[in-house]
Amino acid sequence: MVFRQELYLHQNRISMKTVKEQCKLSYDARLVPQQMPTDLKNNLLTDISKALTTQSNFIINENKKDIKNGIESKLSSALLDRLLLTEERLSQMAQSILDIVSLEDPIGTILAEWTRPNGLHIKKIRVPLGVFGMIYEARPNVTADAIAIAIKTGNAVVLRGSASAYHSNSAITETIKAVLEARDLNPNFIQLLEDVSRDSVKDFVQMTDYLSLVIPRGSSQLIQHVVNTATVPCIETGAGVCHIYVDKDANLDKALAIIDNAKTQRPSVCNSCETVLIHESIANIILPKLDTLLTTKGVELRGCEKTTHILTRIKTATDIDWDTEYNDLILSIRLVSSLNEALDHIAKHGTMHSESIISNNPDALETFVQSVDASTVFTNASTRFADGGEFGFGAEIGISTQKLHARGPMGINELTTYKYIVTGDGQIRP
Repeated sequence: MVFRQELYLHQNRISMKTVKEQCKLSYDARLVPQQMPTDLKNNLLTDISKALTTQSNFIINENKKDIKNGIESKLSSALLDRLLLTEERLSQMAQSILDIVSLEDPIGTILAEWTRPNGLHIKKIRVPLGVFGMIYEARPNVTADAIAIAIKTGNAVVLRGSASAYHSNSAITETIKAVLEARDLNPNFIQLLEDVSRDSVKDFVQMTDYLSLVIPRGSSQLIQHVVNTATVPCIETGAGVCHIYVDKDANLDKALAIIDNAKTQRPSVCNSCETVLIHESIANIILPKLDTLLTTKGVELRGCEKTTHILTRIKTATDIDWDTEYNDLILSIRLVSSLNEALDHIAKHGTMHSESIISNNPDALETFVQSVDASTVFTNASTRFADGGEFGFGAEIGISTQKLHARGPMGINELTTYKYIVTGDGQIRP
């Protein structure tokens, strides 16, 4: 397979296609993935996984251009971390695709089946959506994940990555398209938009003639812009202001380890913890330990007034802090007098993403699980497990914080719909 070794930003390409042209290309080629048998899908995905590894030098070199541009543009450390590709991360991307191979093909699955008194036989079967669009910032891994899920679910896909990741996204897309071309398959059902200007977003999310669904994945500002301007149906993958509540009956060693993991393992992602709520009866015991543990790892703590009376050197949290998705080594802490006060705080400041309680009290665990309105609720575990891969879905397309069609980590089933097949033998309606 031959790969271009130099990719240019769309502004420098005279032959840049419009958003409409690329959406139409994907739509016109939508039957290519729809008609793929399961064996072909899985063989393609296996080849794609290998290609991401064999072409790792090419992809990483293109990623270095994005990192260089990002540093010069003074992107935040969180965005640079999301943008960075390494051998390890490419290996993880390749493995995620192999995980998708191992999943049952959802297309054609019979969801329900029955026969009416008049002899009509009705089946409800799972089918592809058609063409879905993705809008995302940084995160070149989303490019590979989205394409792999599209192939497995028989969908065409149009990707709108950010300008900051253009070289990386292009390298990954070209690597994957080369695999399709090697099998004499039309790769046009996969499109990476060349126009990554801000104005292109509105055009993209209003392509109702070609797109069945749009999924925005990124900052809360991006998501709200898409939700407010889209005429194509969209799934809101909301911001992650995730909480951990440490109950008065918690195992404190477990609590410390879980908070550490949820904040520091990868702070730039949406399922990292941003606020810890602690029952005030254990505050004098756990807060000094938490302070020592996290500050040695570079975490900046911000606390409520009660917290700063115990940890006198830390900053006082403001009202803005409780609603902020830091995506950084910053953690806000609030002391509460009861489980209900913690629930009230989560109801007011949560984003229906992921919430966790640390407790050995069965009643407290049950109350928390039943009361918290979030796509994923954990007991005695890190919020970092809110992830399609960790749920056994293979790669994920995003984490939905809404309630219709899809909620929580979105795997292959969430990129499908269904239709009814009605088989008759000459029946007419009286």
